Amino acid sequence: MTRKYNASPTGEYFKMAGIKILYLFVFIGLPILVTPFAWWQVLLGFLIMHWVAGSILSIVFQLAHVVEGAEQPVPDGGGIINHDWAVHEVRTTSDFARNNPVISWCVGGLNFQIEHHLFPYISHVHYRKIAPIVERTAREFGINYNLKPSFFNALGSHIRRLKELGAS
Repeated sequence: MTRKYNASPTGEYFKMAGIKILYLFVFIGLPILVTPFAWWQVLLGFLIMHWVAGSILSIVFQLAHVVEGAEQPVPDGGGIINHDWAVHEVRTTSDFARNNPVISWCVGGLNFQIEHHLFPYISHVHYRKIAPIVERTAREFGINYNLKPSFFNALGSHIRRLKELGAS
């Protein structure tokens, strides 16, 4: 990939390391230097922030991809999945809690995962209006539009899917 952009792999590693050091300085170093908190309090806050954000993201991604009805296709012998891109996106993702504005706000519209995959450059504030059109179009073409009506429906579906995958 670096050749495509005429970038040096060594330079890219240094850039990555520099950005990580800057990130750690901004989120750990600066708070230690300019706030009255002890170093361990800052570090604990940093770790809690990452744990909470990681937990939220992992829950959202699991409920959007590992639920009943969301396919996990396996490529053929040549490494090809024989679906058009848009069809693949609809078949492998799921929307959940589509009518819950609180969840939509908390996860930035990622509960509209199908629309997020199909229209990555459209603001998530429009997903609620786009979703019925996408659903109607998918059904018109005989493609399953996977929708879990609530967070708890999606969570239950996720647990059942994990049991199913664990049994195979």
